[in-house]
Amino acid sequence: MSENLNLPYSQITRDIDYLALLSKQFPGIASASTEVINLSAILNLPKGTEHFISDIHGEWESFNHVIRNASGVIRNKIDIIFGNTLMESEKKTLATLIYYPDQKLEDIEKDGRMSEEWYRITLFRLLQVCKLVSTKYTRSKVRKAMPKDFAYILEELIHENETMLNKAEYYNRIIDSIIELDRAKAFIVAISEVIQRLAVDRLHILGDIFDRGDGADLVIDSLMKYHSLDFTWGNHDILWMGAAAGSRSCIANVVRIQARYDNLDVLEDSYGINLMPLIQLAMDYYSDTKLDKFMPRGGNLGEKSQKEIEMIARMHKAVAVLQFKLEGQLIMENPDFHMEERLLLDKIDYEQGTIRLGDEVYPLNDTHFPTIDPNEPYRLTEEEEWAISRVTQSFKNSNRLDEHIRFLFSKGSMYMTFNGNLLFHGCIPLKPDGSFMGLTFEGKTYEGRAAFRKFEQIARMAYFSRNEVERKKGRDIMWYLWCGEKSPLFGKKRMTTFERYFVDDKTTHTEEKTPYFDLREREDVIRNIFVDFGLNYESAHIINGHVPVKVRKGESPIKANGKVIVIDGGFAKAYQKETGIAGYTLIYNSHGMHLASHEPFENTEKAIMDEKDILSTSTIVEHTHSRPLIADTDIGAELKTQISDLKQLLDAYQSGLIKGVATK
Repeated sequence: MSENLNLPYSQITRDIDYLALLSKQFPGIASASTEVINLSAILNLPKGTEHFISDIHGEWESFNHVIRNASGVIRNKIDIIFGNTLMESEKKTLATLIYYPDQKLEDIEKDGRMSEEWYRITLFRLLQVCKLVSTKYTRSKVRKAMPKDFAYILEELIHENETMLNKAEYYNRIIDSIIELDRAKAFIVAISEVIQRLAVDRLHILGDIFDRGDGADLVIDSLMKYHSLDFTWGNHDILWMGAAAGSRSCIANVVRIQARYDNLDVLEDSYGINLMPLIQLAMDYYSDTKLDKFMPRGGNLGEKSQKEIEMIARMHKAVAVLQFKLEGQLIMENPDFHMEERLLLDKIDYEQGTIRLGDEVYPLNDTHFPTIDPNEPYRLTEEEEWAISRVTQSFKNSNRLDEHIRFLFSKGSMYMTFNGNLLFHGCIPLKPDGSFMGLTFEGKTYEGRAAFRKFEQIARMAYFSRNEVERKKGRDIMWYLWCGEKSPLFGKKRMTTFERYFVDDKTTHTEEKTPYFDLREREDVIRNIFVDFGLNYESAHIINGHVPVKVRKGESPIKANGKVIVIDGGFAKAYQKETGIAGYTLIYNSHGMHLASHEPFENTEKAIMDEKDILSTSTIVEHTHSRPLIADTDIGAELKTQISDLKQLLDAYQSGLIKGVATK
C-alpha cells in the first residue's frame, strides 16, 4: 500500500474502504498470508478439463450417458490404471458401475455376484480411479465434491498410499469396516458420483437443448444440478425463451415443432401447457383438411391410435397457419428487420391455388385455408385470437418453464470468451467479402461483438424489464434471433417453413447459409473476428455448433487450420443420417484439445444390463508441448487479482493503515 500513498486522497480512501472489507474475511497477517500461499500454489496446478457439447436437441438418454461417462474419459482412466491386469468384461462392469451405480448394484445383486470379497475388490478399484481423477485438484476442491456422510473416509482413502507398510492395515481396516457396517453400497454410489464430478472441471453447452427429441426438460433438470457450467444460446433455445416471455410468434413455432415431432407431451405433461384451445380450433376449422404434409414423425407414434395421430396433424396445420399470420404481423411492425419477402399469405392467388415467390409462380399442394381472409390474410379470426391468447397465458404461467428459462438466462449468453476461446452457437454475420454484416436497429448499426451484446441486452428485456414497450421489443428480437438473416443464432438467408409445407417444388425449400459458413475456412477472416472480440489469434479458437458436420460425406469439423472447431455431430436422431455419427464432445485439458465423436446410443437399459457404452473415437485437434497451468486460465487471472489484493492488505496491516489481529 505504501507505493500508493502518492495517489489522490479519494483513491486512497476507496482502496482503504475496500481493504477494510477484505480484512473482515482475513482479519490478520496470518490468515491473509496463508491465503496468498494457498492461491499461489493453486496457480501451479494443471488447468482443469473442459468439455464442450452442442445441439443436444432433447436427446436426454444420449446426453445423460455422455455426461455420466465424461465423453469416454472415465473409461480411458480405467484403461490407464488397469491396462492388461483386468479382463475387458471386468473393465466394462467397473465403468458401468461408475456411470449408473444405483442401477448396476441392483443388477449385480440380482445375479448373486455380491460378496464381501466382491465389495473389497470393487472398492479398491473405485478408489484407484478416484485417486487418478483427483490428482489435478487441491484437497479442498476434492473435499467439496464429496458427500458429507463419506467426506472424511473418502479423503483418508484417496490421499493415503495403501501399499505403505505403516498405512496398509489402516487403509484395509477402513474398507473392512465399511463392508461390515453394511455401508458398502452407499459408499460405492458416493465414490462413483465423485469420480463423475471430478472427471470434468467445466462444461460448456453451445446451444440448442430444445426441439426434435422429447427430453429437453430432463436435460435442463440435470444441468441445473451440474457443478460448473456455462451456456451459449442456440436459435431453438431463444425460441423457447421468447415463448416463455409471451411472444405469440415464438409460441406458435414451438407448438408447431412439437406437433411435427410428436412431442406435444413435453408441453402438456412436462410444462403444464394447456393446448385444448388449439385442439378446439383444429376441430372447428380443419376437420376435413388434407393431412399428409402435417402428419407427425418420430416420437411414440406406435403407441397412438390413427385418430390421435390425425388430431395432432390437424392441430399442426392450424397452428402453422396461425404462425404465418402472427409472423406477418410482426414483420410489418418491425421494418428494421427487412423481412418483407417472408410476407407470403398476400402472395397467394386463392382462386388459382398458386403463390408468387420472387419472379416465379408455383402451384400449392393444399388450398384449404379456412381461417384466411384473402383481403386481410394476416388478420386473426376471433377463434384464433382466443386460442393463441389462452395458450400464451399458459406459457407465461408455467412455473417449471419459468424456472428453466431463468436458468438459461442466469447461466447463458449470446456468446462468451473462456480461457482465450470464443464460444457461440451459430455464426458471425459476415458480408461476402468477409467484413462484418451490421443490423440497423432504431437508427444505429451494430456488427460483430457489438451486435451480439445488443441482441442479448434486448432479449433480456423481454423477460426482466418492467416496461411493456421494452418487453415487446425484446419479444420481437427473440423471434428475429430464431429466423432472421442477420441473427448470429440462425445464419441463413431465410427460413422456408411455408414452402416446405405447401410447395412441392423442392428448389423453393433451400435455406441458403450466410457467408460465414464458407468464410470460416479463411484464416484472415478468423483473425479479424478475434481482433473484434479481443482475443489472441495465436492461441484462440472459435468453437461453435448449429450446422451438423456431414462426416459421412467427408466433411471435417476442424476449419481454418485448426482455428475453428464445429462440434455439432448430430445428437439429434433426425441429423444422424447426414452426420454418420451421434454427437461430438470437444475435450480441452492440460495436454491439449481432442474431439471425441460418439456412435449412436441405444438406450439406458442396454447400457446398464448389457454394459454397452457409447463408443467414442478421439481425434487430436491440438497438442500442447508445455502443460497449461491454472495460472494461464481465466480463473488464474482472477486468482492473481485476489493475490494482489491480499498483498495490499498485508501491506496495510504492516503499515498500520488497517488494524488486524495481532500475530507472533
